[in-house]
Amino acid sequence: MSASTKLYTAVRSLVHLAETHPAPQSSAQISEVTGIHSSKIRKLLSFMVKGNLVSSEKGNNGGFILNKAPKQITLQEIYCDIEDRKAFHLDVSQKYKKSKETEDFNKYFLGLFSDIQIQIESKMSKITLADILKNFNKTTSFKK
Repeated sequence: MSASTKLYTAVRSLVHLAETHPAPQSSAQISEVTGIHSSKIRKLLSFMVKGNLVSSEKGNNGGFILNKAPKQITLQEIYCDIEDRKAFHLDVSQKYKKSKETEDFNKYFLGLFSDIQIQIESKMSKITLADILKNFNKTTSFKK
């Protein structure tokens, strides 16, 4: 799954958790609403449990619930919980013959991608789950 698809899926899941808060939601319930396979949702939510964005309750009435208010959750935080590398990752391994030109290209693109990454992270750190809820006219009963 691409990084953008993971982020989209994670945000869709969190929007549903915000809307249904404080009732725990199973991955099957989230899947039914989002149309995204429950195994993909479970995998992403498990990363967000480790990152403390959501918690997981076991049992018949268990499921996932938000740990933070939507206004306290940024896209950047979500992305960092679900993705293990930067959005603009450049693999400059030893696959290619090393030459001065290759080294110059690598240096150029590493710098370029680093600048783009900083801009992406800056933008994502300013967008909250509350902003997304508002954009789609969604509400939450989260009071924290």
